[in-house]
Amino acid sequence: MDFARQQRDPTRHLIGIGVVILVHAIVIYALVTGLARRAVEVIKKPLTATIIEEIKLPPPPPPPPPKKIEIPKALPPPEQPYIPPPDIPPPVTNTEPVIAAPTITPPPEPHVIAPPPPPAPPPPKPAIRRGNQLVVIDKVDPVFPERARRDGVESGKVTARLQVDEKGLVTDVRIVSANPPRVFDREVIRALSQWRFKAEGEKYEAEVEVNFVLE
Repeated sequence: MDFARQQRDPTRHLIGIGVVILVHAIVIYALVTGLARRAVEVIKKPLTATIIEEIKLPPPPPPPPPKKIEIPKALPPPEQPYIPPPDIPPPVTNTEPVIAAPTITPPPEPHVIAPPPPPAPPPPKPAIRRGNQLVVIDKVDPVFPERARRDGVESGKVTARLQVDEKGLVTDVRIVSANPPRVFDREVIRALSQWRFKAEGEKYEAEVEVNFVLE
């Protein structure tokens, strides 16, 4: 179907006419029922407009004025009274020559180093007591060594020196001579270390002779 035939179609004209009649009927109904009047009254009502002002912050307080620092004024120096200069007589020139006496400095004394003091003399050795000079309170007799018996030794002689303290106790035993040597030494030292002499309140040395005989 072409466009011209569509335009001449009576159905389309009937639909347009029906729409126009419907619009007019609605307008007439609105006028009769007062709907249009109400709409006009609503439009005529005054409109209330509220203007909101912008809130302004208070201005900041002004800065405090700068403090003035007062500089103390320097006091003027006190006035000093005028003192006239003293009268100085003119110098008198001495025409005679002046001979200064020479200063004689004595020579320094030589530094003398004192000699060191002589060494103290060694303490005197205690007297050596022998025989009847010894007072023995308690003593232990030496025993003939079994080893010397097995070796065929039948006799011997040992001389020992003892260190005795203030209380009469033996503090040291030293072999002076032995025949035969180193056979009876240990037994002599063992026995004499247990001896006790009379206390004399001072130290001394005692010399003891010990004889061994195989029985």
